[in-house]
Amino acid sequence: MNRYDVLRGLHRVYRPRNYLEIGVNDGRSLALSRVPSVAIDPAFKVVTSISCDVHLVKSTSDDFFARKDPLLHLRRGRNPFRALARRDPLGVFGGDPTLELSFVDGMHLFEFALRDFMNVERHSHWSSVIVLDDMLPRDVDEAARDRHTDAWTGDVYKVVTVLRRYRPDLTVLEIDTQPTGVAVVFGADPHNTVLKEAYDDIIEEYVTPDPQPVPEEVLVRKHAVQPEALLGADFWPALVRARNLRRPRAGFDRLRGQIAALSG
Repeated sequence: MNRYDVLRGLHRVYRPRNYLEIGVNDGRSLALSRVPSVAIDPAFKVVTSISCDVHLVKSTSDDFFARKDPLLHLRRGRNPFRALARRDPLGVFGGDPTLELSFVDGMHLFEFALRDFMNVERHSHWSSVIVLDDMLPRDVDEAARDRHTDAWTGDVYKVVTVLRRYRPDLTVLEIDTQPTGVAVVFGADPHNTVLKEAYDDIIEEYVTPDPQPVPEEVLVRKHAVQPEALLGADFWPALVRARNLRRPRAGFDRLRGQIAALSG
């Protein structure tokens, strides 16, 4: 499976009611959405038919999230009576909309990808699903910060390392997609400030000159989960119910064992 197959599968099993994408490019991943969406890219060149109600934003992701009300489109795009019955999970009555499925595929540099995750998490819930692209480079050349190969991940693979080190409250699965893997993050906590407080120290430690020190376990995909196992997992109905009912974070403790078990 490739990234598009996995995203298509996540739309099917998770049935998100909204979608956010950072890094639109030609629109192939955005074309999979059928729900109110926000898509951000400073230089998109969409050549694919889009079949969703989308706010297509020509901007950097940093500038977008610095706006006063960046997710206004998602709040306006919902049925207020349905949302009220669900305790306003999407914020249509003035609260901050909660992102349900997000796909981060922006700048292929570690510090940008980390900030993208931090910004997305601030608008997410523990039951949200956050997908990060290009997390499994196949060799050191692909992982270089200074691009010199056709296929290029940059050093964004380090985001997984940092999340596992600084945010053990999250569950991060590396998924063995072609060509360069994705990571799926569960358990987002919009109130957690650990990454924000440690950001300068993290950048000082992890932004290093080429060649990048890609761990062997990343190159050989030692801990990567097969995409079929992710999409066929038993926890999805429970995660959807928890999302729809806005269950408190304690619900994550009951599910995270099932999610983490996928990686062995």
